[in-house]
Amino acid sequence: MAEGKKYQISITVNTAYLADQSDPASDRYVFSYTITIANSGTVAAQLISRHWIITDAENVTQEVKGLGVVGEQPLLRPGESFEYTSGTAMATPVGTMHGTYQMVADDGNKFEAEIPRFTLSMPRVLH
Repeated sequence: MAEGKKYQISITVNTAYLADQSDPASDRYVFSYTITIANSGTVAAQLISRHWIITDAENVTQEVKGLGVVGEQPLLRPGESFEYTSGTAMATPVGTMHGTYQMVADDGNKFEAEIPRFTLSMPRVLH
């Protein structure tokens, strides 16, 4: 069996602008993101840590590293998924996020699951 199929994690993202927590007059824009992490491989794997790169429209970058997600280190068996919601604040109405999850498979193999770049945008800012 091909190694790529053993260790395969699919990630989907939905974002929302949180107007009630934002203050554009003070350059504070708050967004939530809901991530679904699905194990589409053939070996169970546990999410151990995360590494985010958050970039605003002024090209100011924040890096966030930490254990697990929302206080959990979910174990995903083949075909299982885990969904969580988190958030971030930035100084511009538009920005991007991307990164990686560090995973450990049941067989001891360590690998990274890439989180594709996604856009955070206040409504009616981007077409």
